[in-house]
Amino acid sequence: MAETARRTVNRYGNRPTMKDVAARAGVGLKTVSRVVNGEPGVTPDTERRVQEAIEALGFRRNDSARVLRKGRTASIGLVLEDLADPFYGPLSRAVEEVARAHGALLINGSSAEDPEREQELVLALCARRVDGLVVIPAGDDHRYLEPEMRAGVATVFVDRPAGRIDADVVLSDSFGGARDGVAHLIAHGHRRIGFIGDMPRIHTAAERLRGYRTAMEEAGIEVEDGWMSLGVTDPERVRRAAEEMLSAPTPVTAVFAGNNRVTVTVVRVIAERGRPVALVGFDDIELADLLRPGVTVVAQDAAALGRTAAERLFRQLDGGLIVPERIELPTRLITRGSGEIPPAV
Repeated sequence: MAETARRTVNRYGNRPTMKDVAARAGVGLKTVSRVVNGEPGVTPDTERRVQEAIEALGFRRNDSARVLRKGRTASIGLVLEDLADPFYGPLSRAVEEVARAHGALLINGSSAEDPEREQELVLALCARRVDGLVVIPAGDDHRYLEPEMRAGVATVFVDRPAGRIDADVVLSDSFGGARDGVAHLIAHGHRRIGFIGDMPRIHTAAERLRGYRTAMEEAGIEVEDGWMSLGVTDPERVRRAAEEMLSAPTPVTAVFAGNNRVTVTVVRVIAERGRPVALVGFDDIELADLLRPGVTVVAQDAAALGRTAAERLFRQLDGGLIVPERIELPTRLITRGSGEIPPAV
């Protein structure tokens, strides 16, 4: 019992060291170091004894000293807006796959759309000596990152540009995608089209609103104030905005939803009302093709965003990039039925 208790107490916090491995294998520290680092000069029998000791003790190499020698940690940070948002799943996976191909570990976290939390998280990652950062920004002033970037931390922004600094950014064409989506509704006879989007300070929300306004202007349609609603994308706020637009004396006959979370809530509101209303959403949503009608969307390639950003990050780390660039990826209109419903007579 005493031995069991002792092992239980020592289970955490006392990791085996190279000295422990050397003592168990009956060799010197230098020999263990050579085996751990794959260096020559060790006989097969000695290497076998060292490997057996490593396995028995559960020894793992501490890379801290190697980091100090080489100046690289083989790790990168990814700062997302919201880990629970389905849009960021394929983006994060793509970044991780590129990192893995380069032998690097990915560490990610969420800013929760809070600029202060974003800064706190970014600087915490820098303090842990990540080699680079892929950031979906919540704030609009990133001068706090300048010292880190000058010190060699490779940095790429995704989905939204950095604020008040020059840095690489990979974006979807939010303006063009929104303009195309609204023009699609206009082409199907709609003139009273509502827009429900995210907070206007967010770059993507502002660009999608600009695309909506441009499409309406190009069609000679004057937009009424009650047709536009921007703010937080929680279901209660979006539901209220949609119901107001659809219950007005001259209700909108179509809605353009500014992102996937807005689209989901608007789909529910339309279904509850039982009256056909055309809908186009920005970002695809799960099961959109199985609904009746299917949901027409402006799709952006989240995986391509993540992959392009990560590849650019590693090009920075390899010394292949000097001048920051803005890379804009195209969107794609996917017609499934909801965006093709004609105006109600």
